[in-house]
This record gives sequence, C-alpha cells and structure tokens, in this order.
Amino acid sequence: MGRATVADIKGRDFSELDKEAKANTENTNKGSNTNKNRNTTTSDSRGRKNRRRQKKTMVVHPVQRLFDACKDVFAHAGTGFVPPPDKIEQLSALLDEIRPVDVGLSPRMPFFSPQATRRAPTITYLHIHECEKFSMGIFCLPPSGVLPLHNHPGMTVFSKLLFGTMHIKSYDWVVGAPSASAVAEPSQTAQRSEVRMAKVKVDSNLTAPCKTSILYPADGGNMHCFTAVTACTVLDVLGPPYSDLEGRHCTYYLAYPFTKFSGDEQVSIPDEEKDKYAWLQERDKPEDLVVEGALYTGPVIREN
Repeated sequence: MGRATVADIKGRDFSELDKEAKANTENTNKGSNTNKNRNTTTSDSRGRKNRRRQKKTMVVHPVQRLFDACKDVFAHAGTGFVPPPDKIEQLSALLDEIRPVDVGLSPRMPFFSPQATRRAPTITYLHIHECEKFSMGIFCLPPSGVLPLHNHPGMTVFSKLLFGTMHIKSYDWVVGAPSASAVAEPSQTAQRSEVRMAKVKVDSNLTAPCKTSILYPADGGNMHCFTAVTACTVLDVLGPPYSDLEGRHCTYYLAYPFTKFSGDEQVSIPDEEKDKYAWLQERDKPEDLVVEGALYTGPVIREN
C-alpha cells in the first residue's frame, strides 16, 4: 500500500510538470506561421495514434489480471458470499497461471531459509492488497513453518501454492452433531470452551505446481492448518477478508482424536471411519506463532 501511495503522489507531480511543459510550448508556438501549426497538429495526431496503439498492445501482468478479476468477482461480497461457478473457475484459472517470479519471489530469499531456533520458525507475510470486499497476500514459510489450525468465517478463500511442498489438514463442522464434554489444560486455553465435532476434509501433502485450492463458508475445509514440509509459499485471495467489526474473527483451534471425549458414544460411526473425525476446541492464538510483515516487491497493482 505504501509503494502505491508514493507512486500516486509522484504521478500527480509528473502530471503537473507535463501541464506546465505543454503551456510553455503553446506560448512559444504563438508566433509560428500556419504551416508550422499544421505540421505540429499532424505530428501531435500521429503521436496520439502511436500512443493508442501502444496501449492496445500493452501486456497486462498476471497479478494485475488477478486483481481486476477479484474486483469484479467480489464486487458484492459480504459474509457468507460464494461466487457463482463461472467466476470461481475464472479466478482459479488466473491463479493457476501465476508463478513465483510473477510476484517477485525466489526460493533463495532469506525468509525461506531454515531457522536454527527452539521456537517455531517465523512466517513472513507479504501484503498485496486489501479492501472491504477482498484481500490478496502471500505467506512465506521456511521448512517446518506452521500456520496453526484456524477458520475463515463466512469467507471464500482461494489458495495457490507457488513453490515447495506443504502438508494441509482441513476440517468442516459436522452439522447437527452433539457436543462433547471437554476439560482442557490451563496452558491450552484461557478458559473452558465447548468442543465441536468436525470431519477431516483434507489430510495430505501438496507439491507445486498444482491446482488452486478453494474453501467455502461451510465446505471445502473452512478450518485448516498449513505445515511446510519444505520451504514454500502460498498466495491467498480472501473474499471477503477478516473483519472484527463484521464478525469475521480469526479463531484458532485445538484438534483432539474422535475417541478422546464422551461425545463419541452419542454418534454412530464405524471404527474404521473414526480417524476421519475429530473434536475441535477454540483456543487462544498460539504464543509461538510469529508472523512478520515484509515489503511486497512484485509488480505494483493499478487500482484504477
């Protein structure tokens, strides 16, 4: 955002200088004869035509195309919004084409290096854009970096793994399932909270290049955990983005095996299927989770 603001200011300054230059040129040409004026007019006309041709042939960068599409797809986004199928396909196709170099990234950058520390590895976030309707950003994870289990309330999220291998484990709530009685350790949560039953949606490794993953407000693995098997990076598009004012809080969870609590006796699930279910309990933000912001160095987005 900072770079865009500076660019806008510079753009206005150059615009004013351009106006002054044109005014000076007009004053100088007042004494010119008719033929010179005609030649100038012809030259200006040719120049304008050439500029129009250049604009027509100008290549739009993949990140700009993604931004423009997001403006259209999420124009009316609000809590619980799910784009129509053709718009989902459009965004997915655009994300599938984006490469690390398109966003100014390389696996050799320092925030992808292994970290010799007892704490959880630091994760880096590169902010591209955020407005009321959607956000675009990139998470950069060194080896063993973890984004703990968290939710995306009322949101549709597109995630594109740009390089590396990442383990994803995601869940969706089981509608109508009973709650379980849980007593959590004081170190795990600030207070006792109810435990809800969820079903595992994904539990596997994902290696780039691969297709874009999509989650929805009530399906697709709305609650997920990312673990970096190797250094990796993921481009996220959220529509709409998190907003405390609109009730879209980011909540973290602990996951317990299905057989841990007494609630499993109230649900009839075959033994061979029980590993596909779990009990999730809200928790405080993990103390060892460190996400630092860094400057996005990819192509600047033109918002207008």
